[in-house]
Amino acid sequence: MRGQQRLVSGCLIFAASVMVVLLTSCKVSKPGSFETKFVNGWKHRISVGDKDVKNPVPDTKENVAEGQGHFGHHCQVCHGYDGQNSGVPFAENMSPPIADLASKEIQSFTDGQLKWIIKHGIQPSGMPAWPDDPSDDEQWKIVLFIRHLPPKGSLGIPDFYEEGEEEHQGMQKGEAGAAHHEHGDAAKAPAKQDETKPHTHKH
Repeated sequence: MRGQQRLVSGCLIFAASVMVVLLTSCKVSKPGSFETKFVNGWKHRISVGDKDVKNPVPDTKENVAEGQGHFGHHCQVCHGYDGQNSGVPFAENMSPPIADLASKEIQSFTDGQLKWIIKHGIQPSGMPAWPDDPSDDEQWKIVLFIRHLPPKGSLGIPDFYEEGEEEHQGMQKGEAGAAHHEHGDAAKAPAKQDETKPHTHKH
């Protein structure tokens, strides 16, 4: 009897795994509400480990600030400085989209699960694994920062995205200026004489 139950349980887990892969590997469109709920439930209950592991690092202002520094070094490319994707141009275009770390979905993970995600990543998704760098202590401090995220947009845009946007705006202004200059030169140029009309010369 127990053998049959284990077999059925194994088949259900395998089927659920296949469904997760099929639902989350699609690159064509943003996941729907059913897919999102199913995958979130799967991650919270089954695929993400260390649910009962406690954060050994004290929740102090100093540790949160240090965690913010490590987050800014390792995570801001995808999550922005504020953990809410501010200034990240591709955040909503990913499939699935890059997670807003202030969202209920993310904040409902335990500290142990958040640490597990940082260390092991989430597959299939764009979240990579960071097994050794940052260190375990630094990862725990990043978790503390995630628990104390600042208001969205309050830390500005990551420098290289801001520089890229400034360069893009500069190029647009340059192109507009060049077009205006060409238009002005064309207006100043003498009108071309119609060769089909007879020429008249004054003597």
